[in-house]
Amino acid sequence: MQRHLFRCLSVLVFFSGQLLSGIELPAVFGDNMVLQQRSRVAIWGWAAPGESVKIKGSWGWRTVSARADSEGKWMLRLKTPQAGGPYTLTVSADTTIVFRDVLIGEVWFCAGQSNMDMWMTRGAGKAGVLNYEEEIAKAHYPEIRLFHVGQELAGSPRENCNGSWCQCSPESVARFSAVAYYYGLELYQELGVPIGLIQSSWGGSPAQAWTSREALESHPDFRYYLNKLEEILKCEKNKERLKREYEEDLNRWILESYSLDKKIWRSWISAELDDSDWQTMNLPGSWESAGLPDFDGTVWFRKHFTVPEDFLGKELLFDLGPVDDMDRTFINGKRVGEVQERGKYKVSREYPIPADLLKPGDNVVSIRVTDYEGSGGIYGDSDHLRIVTAENQRVVADLSGEWLYKIAYDLKDHRPIPEIPGKMTKTTPTALFNGMVAPLIPFTLKGVIWYQGESNRSEAYAYRELFLLMVTDWRERWQLGNFPFYYVQIAPFGYKSEHPIAAELRESQFVCLKTIPNSGMVVTMDIGDVNDIHPRDKKTVGQRLSLWALAKTYHRKGVLYSGPLFKKMVVEDNKVRIHFDFADDGLIIKGDELSHVTIAGPDRVFQPAKAKIEGNTILVWNKNIKNPVAVRFGWSNTAELNLYNSAGLPAAPFRTDDFPVSTQRK
Repeated sequence: MQRHLFRCLSVLVFFSGQLLSGIELPAVFGDNMVLQQRSRVAIWGWAAPGESVKIKGSWGWRTVSARADSEGKWMLRLKTPQAGGPYTLTVSADTTIVFRDVLIGEVWFCAGQSNMDMWMTRGAGKAGVLNYEEEIAKAHYPEIRLFHVGQELAGSPRENCNGSWCQCSPESVARFSAVAYYYGLELYQELGVPIGLIQSSWGGSPAQAWTSREALESHPDFRYYLNKLEEILKCEKNKERLKREYEEDLNRWILESYSLDKKIWRSWISAELDDSDWQTMNLPGSWESAGLPDFDGTVWFRKHFTVPEDFLGKELLFDLGPVDDMDRTFINGKRVGEVQERGKYKVSREYPIPADLLKPGDNVVSIRVTDYEGSGGIYGDSDHLRIVTAENQRVVADLSGEWLYKIAYDLKDHRPIPEIPGKMTKTTPTALFNGMVAPLIPFTLKGVIWYQGESNRSEAYAYRELFLLMVTDWRERWQLGNFPFYYVQIAPFGYKSEHPIAAELRESQFVCLKTIPNSGMVVTMDIGDVNDIHPRDKKTVGQRLSLWALAKTYHRKGVLYSGPLFKKMVVEDNKVRIHFDFADDGLIIKGDELSHVTIAGPDRVFQPAKAKIEGNTILVWNKNIKNPVAVRFGWSNTAELNLYNSAGLPAAPFRTDDFPVSTQRK
């Protein structure tokens, strides 16, 4: 077990430059890896220029060879058999590398933003999947192998990444993508072959960050994305001056932010404050998952606690854990620590408590937390949020659980926080393609699963072109043809917007189902959480993704893989009949009536509608609309839908009209 854990957690060092001797392969090649079955898999690396490289798999007698070019690069292809193993893979030049415990099976690349990144266990501001302790405990599947690509930003394509393969176990799966795991588990149980899952994900990342420079340059509507990248690269010339100017502006911004709640903050740190009207929130955890969806700004947290008298006057620490993004922390009205810098959301806070600060009986901790984008709050694991001894970390007071909170101000009342000049982020166009996709090309895959879109909602209409561009570019670079690309439509959530921008993004995802060959879309309108952008039911997501693969990739007969998809509308007098694909055996409403259906006449004003099922269609009407022209279903940010087909798969939201929408460029 110790040897296994070492392999799983070990990190391969980036390679750059020519090797004078020896041989090197990218991190994606290693012990415990899975190679795609019945393929000519790509294997590549670096050696001394002109050196001959030979490769042999223990499953066959044939040795293949290639010669390193003038830059020391080489690549060859090796034929793999049907699924099986374990095998060894031997790579020889003037030195020899032997990769052990190699399996042959099905390999899938699993990419996207935070809902793909979400772990099985709780942590990183997320609550973990449903029943995560039980689900993790039974995850003993040594023929499922996991490779987690280390998060890396880059201005140009990297040749290597951080990561290593490991067997699926409770220890390794706990902080692996839940969607990817459940998808792989379904394939493993249905196909009975080894499964390799490569996770490459970053929360809050937009699609343009996962798209190459060449692809963005090729599309006139997306060349502007590269302007920000160019500005970042140019900043290197004036780095010191720009850094100084940024720090000065950030200090001004912080002082301005304090002025927004200056009338309240001094009283809110007092132990005597009457906080009976404050709301409650369980910590640790992001505030988006606890009733403050899509909120950026400042929130104050308070908690009363007692300390055993034996520890009064001793050297203690407040183990706050990571905070997204900035904090200023007080105990009994005295500041004990703060982090007032951008980009420190992963930094765990641990503040010394003066020996004379705590008192017998009631004490109070007050924390001012400011978040300027994405998730916010005090989000660390459950082993934080406690007071411990400085000497041996003995727990003196556990402060996890219920806290009081109150909003101080919304960030929309303040100017945007200064951007770090020249700093590449997860939103920088091409940065994640360069750092987390390019190093894996051309590793031979079966296909891709993708869960992303939330961070493109402000440009939802353009997503239909951007997503198509990204997928097309990936396929061209991998040179595996139109490999399967199955993705998840974003779930209901209470975004801060007066417009149904999430519905517009979902429509773009639906359009891509028609424009991207060999693709599939999973609907999640029935398993979301309008108060949590990271719904916990990831098992259903993975299972629904697997239905597409089993039916379309592995050609399993009798597998129903999609819920009802809008096909056409037909006006019948003062009513509209909606026809669907994937509804041949009829439709089902869960509940008393079909929800979130609206209808409009020539004035284009949508009103609530009645609807009933007739066979494999629905009939929609409103008695006050005599000449209907359009119907919409689930056209909102938060709609939780209840229409299904006979297989129990949910219908996708839709609109029958093509009226201009809020994110459509004029």
